[in-house]
Amino acid sequence: MAYVSVLLYGLGGIVVAGVALLVVFQEKLVYVPVLPGLTKSYPITPARLNLIYEDVWLRSSDGVRLHSWFIKMLPDCQGPTILFFQENAGNIAHRLEMVRIMIQKLNCNVFMLSYRGYGESDGYPSQHGIIKDAQAALDHLSQRTDIDTSRIVVFGRSLGGAVGAVLTKNNPEKVSALILENTFTSILDMAGVLLPFLKWFIGGSGTKSLKLLNFVVRSPWNTIDAIGEVKQPVLFLSGLQDEMVPPFHMKMLYAKAAARNSQCTFVEFPSGMHMDTWLTGGDVYWRTVMQFLVKHAPEEKKQR
Repeated sequence: MAYVSVLLYGLGGIVVAGVALLVVFQEKLVYVPVLPGLTKSYPITPARLNLIYEDVWLRSSDGVRLHSWFIKMLPDCQGPTILFFQENAGNIAHRLEMVRIMIQKLNCNVFMLSYRGYGESDGYPSQHGIIKDAQAALDHLSQRTDIDTSRIVVFGRSLGGAVGAVLTKNNPEKVSALILENTFTSILDMAGVLLPFLKWFIGGSGTKSLKLLNFVVRSPWNTIDAIGEVKQPVLFLSGLQDEMVPPFHMKMLYAKAAARNSQCTFVEFPSGMHMDTWLTGGDVYWRTVMQFLVKHAPEEKKQR
């Protein structure tokens, strides 16, 4: 009995320590604006890659100053405009090579937002704050007179997919379509992936977790709930070798969306990892996205 008691106390201590770490450091786990060994500043700008761009400064609804890049395919901004939301780590400069190829392959403009606390944006990241940041970016694009505002497509990878799903749900008249890549069902579900013992105490609506500690998670990002309310067309791009987000998360998101939305497309890339699906997918990847844009953000689409 003494041995069992010691074992139970030990397990209890581990759980308590894990929960304490989660409560104190969860923002540092979810949001990583500065990669180890690097600085918060941008290592390069679009000019380094000979891209045509504007520095755009925005103000969120709660007053936070935000930095963005609007990167143009051509000086007259022809083509659809992709509002791109990045993953949780690093800043928008680390995505510039991918965006350069995106512009070449898709003949589009790209608007890259620095979340609050990232890059040159002020503030500190949080779910409520980043939702406001995304809305500020979309409102800016919707008010521009030099783009076709009927062809705004949201593209989010990983955390960016969670951001994009909420924004698309909230703006059915402003967003033409949504693209999700390697996105999680919720941070609640990811807690159990990162710290396996937490799966018994924290989990999303589709899990068997007791959910006793869900209340301590300040950025739950319930993508699976948001995607179920999206009415616009959605393209799901899933890398089957994703080492961060288990690929079944994407299948669950697709199933939830497709149950109510007939304009959903799911495409798998056998060699795609979390960050390089766009690279390992090659021409098939870009052709898939282009076909989606041609269908759901066509040039002849009338202005709303």
